[in-house]
Amino acid sequence: MTKLKLDALPDDKPVKVTVALPAQVHRDLVAYAKVLERQNGQTVAEPAKLIAPMVERFMATDRGFAKLRREVPK
Repeated sequence: MTKLKLDALPDDKPVKVTVALPAQVHRDLVAYAKVLERQNGQTVAEPAKLIAPMVERFMATDRGFAKLRREVPK
């Protein structure tokens, strides 16, 4: 079986996020949640909870962002 990029979601205090997604992106997010449930055996009650770890993973693996982030003084 192909391994997804996300692991099981951490049991963390929920944060409310409002975001407008295109319908196709929402359908894909719901489908991703279902696949993640099958793979990890962990119920994803709200697919929107996947958005933060997906964005986090995206930024962590974006080499251009990492390079530019190092160049920006804090």
